[in-house]
Amino acid sequence: MTLLALGINHRTATVAVRERVAFTPAQLESALTELRHIPQVHEAAVLSTCNRTELYCVTEPSGERLILDWLSHFHGLQLEELTPCAYHYLDNDAARHLMRVAVGLDSMVLGEPQILGQLKEAYQSARQASGLGGELELLFQHTFAVAKQVRTRTGIGQNPVSVAYAAVSLASRIFDDFSRSRALLIGAGETIELVARHLREAGVRDMIVANRTRERAELLAGEFNAEAISLDEIPDALSRADIVISSTAAPLPILGKGMAERALKKRRHRPIFMVDIAVPRDIEPEVGDLDDIFLYTVDDLNEVIQENRRHRQAAADQAEALIEHGVHVWLHERRIRSSGELIRRYRDQAAELRELSERQALARLSRGEDPEEVIRLMAHQLTNRLLHRPTVALREASGGERRDLLNAAEALLLNPTSTKP
Repeated sequence: MTLLALGINHRTATVAVRERVAFTPAQLESALTELRHIPQVHEAAVLSTCNRTELYCVTEPSGERLILDWLSHFHGLQLEELTPCAYHYLDNDAARHLMRVAVGLDSMVLGEPQILGQLKEAYQSARQASGLGGELELLFQHTFAVAKQVRTRTGIGQNPVSVAYAAVSLASRIFDDFSRSRALLIGAGETIELVARHLREAGVRDMIVANRTRERAELLAGEFNAEAISLDEIPDALSRADIVISSTAAPLPILGKGMAERALKKRRHRPIFMVDIAVPRDIEPEVGDLDDIFLYTVDDLNEVIQENRRHRQAAADQAEALIEHGVHVWLHERRIRSSGELIRRYRDQAAELRELSERQALARLSRGEDPEEVIRLMAHQLTNRLLHRPTVALREASGGERRDLLNAAEALLLNPTSTKP
């Protein structure tokens, strides 16, 4: 079996491609079921965020191409569109990649903490869909342990910086006085909660939270003394907003060009700063064509993020060393697990030979044969049966000058030579 990590991310694909390959929460269960029904795939987990879509699978060697075909078919993409953006890692490299993802070394924002929570959600979803077996279970558990070690032993998690922080930081370069600005936040998940906290710390006091379920909007708005509205009320709220930051799991855009044009007319063309963190996008790209709209996507936050990366590079180097050790430990445990099947088969074979000798001995005893002779014969036959196959194999190895096999057999089959003092 091969451990495979296959996907696309912010380095290999534009947001236009990433949003088409992203899995919505509603799609995840059926996606995992379909993946598991590919004959060559034995275990599977799916990680889908605004910056990456990755599949972790235990597969037969021929499974990689089938999985890529499945991914393109599931999302309705031509294989020619997806292949140039896709990357894959096998076995040790796949384990190393997952650990780097977990600690934020492969993130747009170096060391960002949100990805570990998203990875744990992907793990739980795979478990619920019966996508995990011993291989991925061991890998994920080991990855979480390595991520915890990195967080506690390096400074990679100090002064957490996220895409949410980068969005607010970019807005602060445009607005001289945040205290006079009103922010419209679309969504009520973890990212928007982080945005709200960063905005409050930056001085924004007037916020509106819009969400599909008004109850969730009210829950988040209550923490920041903000106004809560439903998505249907966004057109009215938009004309009152100076800053719009959106991050939902909606499959289609929420804010379109016509809605923005009407809002600008009411505002007498006072500009609006917008950041669309969502993948798929919440704001139609055409909105950015309007003269008084300054629209940014997650791909536009790179300058802020690169500044953060420079500050965290020393901690990242420490994290890389811990990950290399983690991969070594995981590989050792994997080898031990893989030997378990061989040991089981070898012991089963020995048990069959023992049972055969036992049945024959009991049959002789029932016929009244001498017990001592029966025991001697049983011991002789069992010894011959146990040694027959290894003896034949040793002779063949000797004839073929296979010193590697002969040396291994000596180490496995013979007791160490004792030395007398």
